[in-house]
Amino acid sequence: MSTTPPLLQISNVHLSFGGDPLLEGADLSVGAGARICLVGRNGSGKSTLLKIAAGLVEPDSGQVFVQPGIVVRYLAQNPIFKQGKTVEEVVLEDVFGNEDRQKAHQLMAELHLTVDAKIDNLSGGEMRRVALAQAMSCQPDILLLDEPTNHLDLPAIEWLENVLRQQSAALVLVSHDRRFLTNMANDTIWLDRGQTHVTGTGFSKFEDWRDEYIERETVAMQKLGRKIAREEDWIRHGVSGRRKRNVRRVGELLSLRNQRDQHIGPTGGVTMQVQDAESSSKLVAKFDNVNKTFGDKQVARDVSFTFSRGNRIGIIGANGSGKTTLLKLMLGEIEPDSGIIRLGKKLDPLILDQKRSGIKKDWTIKDALTDGAGDLVSLGEETMHVIGYMKAFLFHPSQMRTPATILSGGEQARLLLARGLRHPSNFLIMDEPTNDLDLETLDLLQEMLANYPGTIIIVSHDRDFLDRTVTHILNAEGDGNWVAYAGGYSDMLAQRSGKVAGNKPVKKDAIKKEAGKKDSTKKNADENGGEGSSSQSAKRSNRLSYKQTYRLEKLPGEMEALEHEIDKLETQMADSDFYVRDPEGFQACAKKLDLAKSNFEQSEQEWLELEILREELGA
Repeated sequence: MSTTPPLLQISNVHLSFGGDPLLEGADLSVGAGARICLVGRNGSGKSTLLKIAAGLVEPDSGQVFVQPGIVVRYLAQNPIFKQGKTVEEVVLEDVFGNEDRQKAHQLMAELHLTVDAKIDNLSGGEMRRVALAQAMSCQPDILLLDEPTNHLDLPAIEWLENVLRQQSAALVLVSHDRRFLTNMANDTIWLDRGQTHVTGTGFSKFEDWRDEYIERETVAMQKLGRKIAREEDWIRHGVSGRRKRNVRRVGELLSLRNQRDQHIGPTGGVTMQVQDAESSSKLVAKFDNVNKTFGDKQVARDVSFTFSRGNRIGIIGANGSGKTTLLKLMLGEIEPDSGIIRLGKKLDPLILDQKRSGIKKDWTIKDALTDGAGDLVSLGEETMHVIGYMKAFLFHPSQMRTPATILSGGEQARLLLARGLRHPSNFLIMDEPTNDLDLETLDLLQEMLANYPGTIIIVSHDRDFLDRTVTHILNAEGDGNWVAYAGGYSDMLAQRSGKVAGNKPVKKDAIKKEAGKKDSTKKNADENGGEGSSSQSAKRSNRLSYKQTYRLEKLPGEMEALEHEIDKLETQMADSDFYVRDPEGFQACAKKLDLAKSNFEQSEQEWLELEILREELGA
C-alpha cells in the first residue's frame, strides 16, 4: 500500500557544538497538513532541529530531504532584522507576486502594524508580530514556528490561533504555551537526550505519555542493574565451567556494564526555594478612584480595588493597555493624576521583569548569582557555594564562567529566577514569567507559587499558567477601565460570556480573601438568626450605620498612632544593653509591643472590612 511521501524528512541527524552531543539520531517527518508540536527541556535541541529543517544549520551527519518546490518558512525564537528598515520593507523582503504582497499587507493590518515605522524603535511584541507577518506572507507549504506566542498579548495569540487554523500549511511548533499547543497540535514529538520520540497523540495527552515512558525506562534500568549484580556474583563465586563459556559470560557482563554506563538518565528538575520574609500587613494595596493619563491616552479611569495579603492576582490586557503603569502605581514609582493609593506596611517586593534587567553585559553566570563578588551566593541570612546553587537551577559547573549574554532564552529565564529567589520577599511581582521556560520548569514554578506565603501579582498572556496560579483576574477593558473577576482566565471567560459584569466596566471592585469568608459568615448568621443580620440590614438599606461610618473615620488615626507606638517600642528594644540594664523593663516593653501589634492588626482588619462594605454599598 503506497503512502504520500513527506514534504520534509530529517533522518538520523547528529550534531555537536564542540562538547557533548546535542542531537544523536534525531528524526522529523512533516507531511502535508501536519500539525506537530516539538517539545523538550530547555537546551534539548528543539530550536536547532527547526534550524536544520529550515536549512540554516548543517548537521554533522544524517539526511535532510525537502521535496522540490516546497516553500519552508521559519520564525526564529529571537528574530533579528536589519536596522534602519521600515516594517513594510522587512515584511516584503522575500515576497514576490501581487497575491503574496496583498496577503502581506492584510497580515500587517490585522496585526496592527504601522507599515512606515522603523524596525529599530519597535517593542518585543511588535517585533514578534513583524516576524509572524514576514513568515506567513508568502503562503508557505511548511511553517516552522519557534515560540510564536512570546511577547504577544492575548488578543494577538487568539488571532494567531484562528489564522493558523485556516492555513493549509503544515505546522511544526515549539512553544511553552500549553493552551496554544493543545489548541493547535494533533501530533507531539518529544526531543529528549538527543533523540526524538513520536507519541502519536495531541499535546493534551503528552505529559501522561512522557511520565509513563520515563517510568518504564526507570524500571528497565533497575532490571539491568539486578542482572549485572547476578552476573558479577557468578564471576566471583560461580563454579568454573568450560573456558569458552566463561569467556562468553564475561563478555556479556562487560556489554551489560557498557550499556548501563552509556545510559543518560532524564534531566533533573530545577530546585526552587523562596527565602521567607516577615509577613506584610493584611492590606497590601488599595486604590480609590485613581486616574492616570499619558498624553491623550487614559490608562486608569476611576480605578478602585483592594489587594490583601495572600492574594494571587493575574493582570491581563492588550499590549499598551497600562499593565506596567498599574504596577508602577502600586509600587509607588509614579504618582496618580488624581485619587488615593494606600500601600501596606512591611512590604518586601521581589520583581521579576520580562526585560531581565539587573544582569550586566560583562557578567558570567557566576557573577550574576554572586553580584560579581566571590564564590558564595547569599540566600537570606545563609550562604551557599555558587556551583551548588547553579546545579539547583540546572546549570553545569563548567558553565560557571559562561557569559550570561550568550545563554539561550530558557537559560536566561532560569538565571533570572535564580537571582531573584536569593532575596527574602513577601510581595512577588512577575512580569511574563513563562517566556522561554520549558514545561517541566513551569510545573515547578507553579508549585513554588502555590506554596508562596505572601502576595503574588502575575502579568502574563499564558492562559493555562493563569488558570493554574491565580485566584483573581484584573482585566484591562479599554479606555482606562479595569474589571476584576474571581478565578483564573477560563473563569473570566465564563463570567464574560454569561454577562457577569463583563460588558460594562465595573469601576469599584475589591479583591480579597476576606470577602468570601465574610459573605459566608453573613449567610450562616442569617440562616441561624445570629450575628450578621445587622450587616445584611445595612446592605439592604444601602448605607453604612452611624457607628460604622464613625469607626471608618476614626480607624486611620488609631492605626497611625499604633504605628508610631510600634516604631518607638521597636527602637527601644533594639538597644543591645536594654535587657542587661533593665530585664523587667525589657519584658514589659516586649509585652507592650506584642499588644500594640495585635491591636494594629485588629484595627487594620476592621478598617479593611468596613472599606470593602462601603465599596459594595456604593457609599
